Amino acid sequence: MDTKLSFKSYAVIGMMLFALFFGAGNLIFPAQLGQYAGTNVWIAIVGFLVTGVGLPLLGILAIGYSKSNDLQDLSSRVHPLFGLIFTAALYLTIGPFFALPRTGAVAYEIGVAPFVGDGFMTLGLIIFSVIFFGISLWLSLNPSQMVDSIGKFLSPAILVALLLLLVMVIMKPMGAMEAPQEMYSTGAFFKGFTEGYNTMDALASLVFGIIVISTVRKLGVKSPKGILSATMKSGVVAVSLLAVVYVGIAYLGATSTGLFGLFDTGGPVLSKASTHYFGTFGSSLLSLIIILACLTTAIGLTVATSEFFHKLTPGISYKMYVVIFSLFSLVVTNAGLANIITFSIPILMFLYPLAIVLIMLAFLSPLFKHDRLVYVSAITVAFLVGIIDGLKTLTASLGVPNPGWLQAIVDFYASVLPLYNNGLGWFVPVIIVIAITGVIANVRRGTSTQTAQNEM
Repeated sequence: MDTKLSFKSYAVIGMMLFALFFGAGNLIFPAQLGQYAGTNVWIAIVGFLVTGVGLPLLGILAIGYSKSNDLQDLSSRVHPLFGLIFTAALYLTIGPFFALPRTGAVAYEIGVAPFVGDGFMTLGLIIFSVIFFGISLWLSLNPSQMVDSIGKFLSPAILVALLLLLVMVIMKPMGAMEAPQEMYSTGAFFKGFTEGYNTMDALASLVFGIIVISTVRKLGVKSPKGILSATMKSGVVAVSLLAVVYVGIAYLGATSTGLFGLFDTGGPVLSKASTHYFGTFGSSLLSLIIILACLTTAIGLTVATSEFFHKLTPGISYKMYVVIFSLFSLVVTNAGLANIITFSIPILMFLYPLAIVLIMLAFLSPLFKHDRLVYVSAITVAFLVGIIDGLKTLTASLGVPNPGWLQAIVDFYASVLPLYNNGLGWFVPVIIVIAITGVIANVRRGTSTQTAQNEM
């Protein structure tokens, strides 16, 4: 018999999940979207919410619904080797390659850069990142209750601080929304959709899902149906808070361009807006909260990534992985926030279709009796489109023309795949492949069952 959880229990789990999700990207990307989308901000933010809020919720539920032990277990339904490679790639992406260095870069951009002279920005980042990742390294080597306590304090604190800022934005907008930049002038929804990839929360949800399920079980909910229901209710609390923050920050960004102009990233938008409304003291307080929030996120990512790779290769100690990932993140952070974002986008354009298809398959799996044929076929199609999208995005970010072979494939995809120019060329073919292979799987299973009965 499942324990009946109170609304307070759902709220507590939801806040825990919000704290897990809420990191550097959740602040800077909606602000940047607002700045560039201008008067098209409402269309763009809807697309952003689909991938920045809807997909993380589905990712959490997918782990529970599929009854998987973890992400590697779920992704191994395609093939054990795919499960290993995909899970490792995902941990590296939300860890030392991109999300982890981004915590340090965002903490610096919002919390420190406004108080540093233009001539000392590079030196300031070096000094700050050494201190930031030094503290993160020390606390990750000895994970303690202190980090959890700080996290529990910070989530409400950053919510209150942001809500105060957003209330001021609504009551006294900084200016009128301006015309959208070229990338948002047409297809703003789809641009917002792919911008939501940058939060990396859908990828993280496939890791966090098991944490939420374990928490629900500890509270006395044991049945699969009860776990799924409790996970859904707690997830709705978390993503509702995320949605409010995203919409508010996007509106802040959209009303800021007349006063501040356009920025390369969303970091300076928030720091300048907080100074505009609350002066130096308010800006300093928000900066401190955001630095601490980024630090706790960095510790969480370092611990999770180090534990995964230590489990994968027990010959290398957990502490050694912590040192390696912290030093690597320190170096990447000093490439600057804009460069980290630029080089992360091609990887996300490749990984996200695979993650979305895996989430879809987790829910559809009972319809085709978990047949591997469907998993392999759908993931293969997503891979073939996603890898080209990733390479195309990489050449564009580097400002170099596509090689002839790559351009030929891009032109072919653009001519035959619906939504390809909107970054969703994988979607329709994946749906078609799932439908066809699903029918084949059921027919094949029915034939096997009939043969077995005839032989009895």
